[in-house]
Amino acid sequence: MSNVGTSVMQVTATDADDPTYGNSARLVYSILQGQPYFSVEPQTGIIRTALPNMDREARQEYDVVIQAKDMGGHMGGLSGTTEVKITLTDVNDNPPKFPQSVYTMSVSEDKVAGEEVGRLKAKDSDIGDNGLVNYRLIDGDGMSMFELSTNSETREAVIKLKKQVDFETKRSYTLKVEGSNPHLDPRFLAWGPYKDEATIKISVEDADEPPVFIAPSYTFEVEENAPRGTPVGRVHAKDTDVANNPVRYMIPRYTDVDQFFSISEDGMITTNRPLDRETQPWHNISVSATEIGGHHQDTKVRVNIKVKDVNDNAPEFATNNEVHMCENVALGKVIETVSAVDKDEMAHRQHFTFSLAPEVAHNQNFSVKDNRGKSIEKLISYFLPPVLYFAASLPVSSSAVSYSTPSPSFTQIRSKQDQMEAYSAL
Repeated sequence: MSNVGTSVMQVTATDADDPTYGNSARLVYSILQGQPYFSVEPQTGIIRTALPNMDREARQEYDVVIQAKDMGGHMGGLSGTTEVKITLTDVNDNPPKFPQSVYTMSVSEDKVAGEEVGRLKAKDSDIGDNGLVNYRLIDGDGMSMFELSTNSETREAVIKLKKQVDFETKRSYTLKVEGSNPHLDPRFLAWGPYKDEATIKISVEDADEPPVFIAPSYTFEVEENAPRGTPVGRVHAKDTDVANNPVRYMIPRYTDVDQFFSISEDGMITTNRPLDRETQPWHNISVSATEIGGHHQDTKVRVNIKVKDVNDNAPEFATNNEVHMCENVALGKVIETVSAVDKDEMAHRQHFTFSLAPEVAHNQNFSVKDNRGKSIEKLISYFLPPVLYFAASLPVSSSAVSYSTPSPSFTQIRSKQDQMEAYSAL
């Protein structure tokens, strides 16, 4: 892109004749090959451009032959020639250009973020830094789903997934890509712009995906001792593919080794046998859903089943105690405190009632009284010293069913150093 007359180089010839003797050593330069692109100054040998806007992309190298002739170039003078190879250097005078205005690509919905979707490349006739092209996404409804990077070795724009696409949600995307030169020559800015644009149309391909449960996990409740076949709860999964195939459910046996539960075709979980809360209050199982007619892909969901308590356990005395007392203990004296426990939940055992067993209820030697309103501790007061067999019944008032636990005991009075001892095994 040099102007006409731009100096390229200078050639110099020598002559062994005496320069002071006539024209024998006076040299004149002329161009024999290389016209009309170049010229040479006859007296100096300076080679100059002869045409404007010589284009390297059209022709990069020229072979120029220069002649030097003595005798001032007149007839009869002797001559010699030299060959000059001239190479045009590159300037950034060409913008990048995409070979196509529209590119089509496709991506399967089972591809993950970071995977490559496709490539495109803008061509630039310039070389070196002048031919470098930077790429960027400038528009389109796929800006949030795809990203672009530049391969430094191949100088290609690489389109990759930023987020996983879903065929059932959106089946196509459009992107607009710009390719531009990063190194501009101010002398040629008016020839710009030094950039180009292309449109990318990306279609999403359907992939056979496993069914999807509508909830990430499930929690159900069922009463203990419920009969076989009692419904626990229903799970639901669906095939999100276009085919929308039916789904089959099953409970993997490694999550329900004792096979407490079964599941129906519509996802209803039922009991296979009565459950015991006191043995196992929670059952944590998995349910798998498999697409029927597809590639048999399955997905699993966690199901937590709480066994609800019912009043099915009799209360028990907490401990068996042996009590020693003197025969002359004062009437109304507290000689022992007894307590009870119940395997059922607190809601079903928050009120215990203590009483003497029916077979000794008529005996007035001992009494059982509430311990200041506490629900599980009672007081036994000693009235008279004769031998007594004692039992207590503990009805549970929070259920229509009443359980009692008899606790036979005896009290024996013996003399020892003017004292009597009573033994009560409770």
